[in-house]
Amino acid sequence: MATTTTARRPAPTASRESLYSWEGKDKNGRIVRGEMRTTGEAVVQATLRRQGVLVTKVKKQKMSRGHKITEKDIALFTRQLATMMKSGVPLLQAFDIGIKGSGNPSLARLLNDVRNDVETGSSLSQAFSKHPAHFDKLFCNLVAAGEQAGILDNLLDRIATYKEKILAIKSKIKSALFYPIAVVVVAFVVIAVMMLFVIPEFKNVFTSFGADLPAPTLLVIAMSDAFVANWYLIFGALIGIILGISATYKRSTAMQIMVDRVVLQLPVVGDIIRKATVARWARTLSTMFAAGVPLVEALESVGGASGNYIYLTATKQIQTEVSTGTSLTVSMQNANVFPTMVVQMVAIGEESGQLDSMLSKVADFYEQEVDDAVAGLSTLLEPIIMVFLGVVIGGLVVAMYLPIFKLGQVV
Repeated sequence: MATTTTARRPAPTASRESLYSWEGKDKNGRIVRGEMRTTGEAVVQATLRRQGVLVTKVKKQKMSRGHKITEKDIALFTRQLATMMKSGVPLLQAFDIGIKGSGNPSLARLLNDVRNDVETGSSLSQAFSKHPAHFDKLFCNLVAAGEQAGILDNLLDRIATYKEKILAIKSKIKSALFYPIAVVVVAFVVIAVMMLFVIPEFKNVFTSFGADLPAPTLLVIAMSDAFVANWYLIFGALIGIILGISATYKRSTAMQIMVDRVVLQLPVVGDIIRKATVARWARTLSTMFAAGVPLVEALESVGGASGNYIYLTATKQIQTEVSTGTSLTVSMQNANVFPTMVVQMVAIGEESGQLDSMLSKVADFYEQEVDDAVAGLSTLLEPIIMVFLGVVIGGLVVAMYLPIFKLGQVV
């Protein structure tokens, strides 16, 4: 008996979402408009019908990819939302203003999704929690606390201030590290150009002299010959190492832990990173505690916000000890990663009942310490970098001009 075989078809993939603009009339006969990102026009019609909107027009919009949504975008939107809500603007209208005023199409789509969820009955914290890549657990917990206490505008203002301060301290650290890295990259490019194009020309000139060359010149010429012969291997290996380390760091937790440990041990830079981490830790806990979030629950978000595995592990240990009745001060002493001044300030805060205020002062102090340290690092690096460039590039130039100086002496 003949049998037939049926090829297994691949499972259908989810329909691709598109952006639709719509217009209609609400229950009071007023004309309303908006946008919705969904899988089809029928879904738009059904969703709006459930909301009591009589749809008169639906049009599919072109969806540009837009730019990546950054932490700065979220901080700016949070500040705008807090300001509008403090001014009495209704939540949905505030979102409409934010969507229309956004210069980033990706952010506008994200805010539109959040707005639609809120409009269909979700709480604001639940709507934000559907987008963990942009609104982390800390953000959602604070919004939820604000909704429960009826002080959402004040909590959004606190979140905006928190994000602005965290972004400022990150920016300062990046600016401190950018200068030396940029100089090293430029120095490498200059050396590569000299090795590939300049020194071979000098070599041809020196060969025509037929004279013995000084040892430094011979060494530089040999290095240039090796660079010219193997430049593709050198560049390939360098790019491969950078990409390999970057990919491994993103995927390997063990490597991230190792880097976090090593960074804190680096001279000068390690001290700046440690102060910045303590500032973030204190700022996050202060913001959470001031919002009325219980200490044990607040500590759950604080460790991840610190940005360093050492402090994440220490925070988990502190959370465990606090949950069993140990005071925050003793738990921080047992963790052995916080400066004495921080522990003493926390002790004063616990005794006086002003823990959030003391933590905020700790954060302010260490943020100022980071500012001063970054300024000092920039001042310290300038002469070091000048010496580095002088020794490396100047050494190459002198080595190539030595034979010409000797010829001048002979003449």
